[in-house]
Amino acid sequence: MVKSRSFSFSKVMLVLGLLFLYLPMFVLIVYSFNASRLVSVWAGFSTQWYGELFRDEQILSAVWMSLRIAFYSASMAVCLGTLCAFVITRFKKMRGRTLLSSMITAPLVMPEVITGLSLLLLFVQMAQTIGWPTDRGMATIWIAHTTFCSAYVAVVVSARLQEVDRSIEEAAMDLGCTPLKTFFVITLPVIAPALVSGWLLAFTLSLDDLVIASFVSGPGATTLPMVVFSSVRMGVSPKINALATLIILVVSLIAFVAWYVMRRAERRKRDPARAPEPG
Repeated sequence: MVKSRSFSFSKVMLVLGLLFLYLPMFVLIVYSFNASRLVSVWAGFSTQWYGELFRDEQILSAVWMSLRIAFYSASMAVCLGTLCAFVITRFKKMRGRTLLSSMITAPLVMPEVITGLSLLLLFVQMAQTIGWPTDRGMATIWIAHTTFCSAYVAVVVSARLQEVDRSIEEAAMDLGCTPLKTFFVITLPVIAPALVSGWLLAFTLSLDDLVIASFVSGPGATTLPMVVFSSVRMGVSPKINALATLIILVVSLIAFVAWYVMRRAERRKRDPARAPEPG
């Protein structure tokens, strides 16, 4: 009897938690089809704001710039973060390892305002000293996002590297592989899931960043969060609801595809007989 009560309580709390998380999104999706300009007043079903959204060149250019910056930042963050993680986990007797580890993890706990302000002062000083950057734009945002995204990638990849069996790498080098070839043939496939996870995390963080981008961007470079924030300050437009609905749809599709692929992989591991035979 006690077990059934606790189970029912858990189910109720689970439902309440899911409603708390997803009910606002559902309301936002519904009001994206509102015919009224007032987002809090329902005036009938309409898809006009999706048309207005795709005719808004400012939002479309901001989306394209944010996607490019996020892609470049995530790719560079994976390269730098993997190098840092490899140094931290493999060169444990290196002098200054503790200092390097602290410097890598510092952006994780540093307030974004401090990070953005310090990067702004750095770019201003570089412009006065070496003449670059002449203006703040896409390049400065890319460098700033790479700076703090690399820390997240380093943490994810280092956790995976600590679980790698070193005996396999040592056996490969005993058979004649160079350390570089051993890394690409043995280590890289093992840590590939961590690299993908770090890339996706860095891509999401870069795409969502507002504070740091506001410090290091110029008049000619406006990311999507900056456009949305400025629009909300002037009054919430139904176009923002339509944009948010499309973002939710894309994220949901990506999550569903990832879940489906992982589910098929788990089924193949449990039942190898169902795995397709090589042609």
